[in-house]
Amino acid sequence: LEILVTILNMNDNSPVFKQTNLTEVVPEDTKVNATIVAREDLSASDADLDTIFYELTTIVPGTDGYFAIKGVNNPEIYLQKALDYEKFKLTTLVLYARDRPVGSIDTTNTATATINIFIEQADTRSPWFLPCTFINMDNSICISSPYTGRVNISEMSTEPLILEPGPIYAIDPDYSINEKIVYSIVGGDTDKVFSVDADTGNLTMNKAATSPDSYLLQVMATQVNNIQKYSVVSVEIKVINKSDYPPYFESRIYNGTVFVGLAPRSFVFQAGDPSSPLMITAVDDDFPNV
Repeated sequence: LEILVTILNMNDNSPVFKQTNLTEVVPEDTKVNATIVAREDLSASDADLDTIFYELTTIVPGTDGYFAIKGVNNPEIYLQKALDYEKFKLTTLVLYARDRPVGSIDTTNTATATINIFIEQADTRSPWFLPCTFINMDNSICISSPYTGRVNISEMSTEPLILEPGPIYAIDPDYSINEKIVYSIVGGDTDKVFSVDADTGNLTMNKAATSPDSYLLQVMATQVNNIQKYSVVSVEIKVINKSDYPPYFESRIYNGTVFVGLAPRSFVFQAGDPSSPLMITAVDDDFPNV
């Protein structure tokens, strides 16, 4: 009697990853749809020769939606959404490999692999002049105010000019890169009255200003490694008459009279003359006719 015995394959083996823990460093400016981890580095094998079904999850809050796999049977991980170093600097993904589809009522064996993703900051932002004010929730845009200063007409200062709200200064907002920045005047100085120090941003004078008209300079901050990364700020320099004398009060003592029960913001009257409001005045000998 010849007996033919067929041995049925029992699902008694779990899928196996070649690596169960991977680490990838991803530049912030990686293009969307670019491959992050290749299929051959993530494919699992199964001694039962079953078809493997994959699922990718993110376990770090706030980092969902950036990475995905190409398909349920293709574990290649790709970038699904543009990265932003300011939003998060690392995340952890968990890749599941199952020998049955998700939701199957059959006995299912599962393996997992952990993928740690570190975001590497890229040179994506132009310099910021300081101080500046953030105008969006993620602090990715910072708007600076114009600088202002003044010089005396027909007088050349030998020291760096004092400006408000502070000296000319710009930074690379890609903090971990912190590229060197140089400064230059790119507009508003037709008479070449001013110079800016390329390294420090200090604004100095080449010669005296002979016109009472203000100067509206345009100062540019440029990254040394990439001239396409630059910002421009306005610097208004007012030309004024030199002040030789300090202002002074016309009287050393002023005496006034108030009455009980007066409403707020009522006039204070001159002592001895209740019909004349008290006037406190100062003069400046630099402006004798004012």
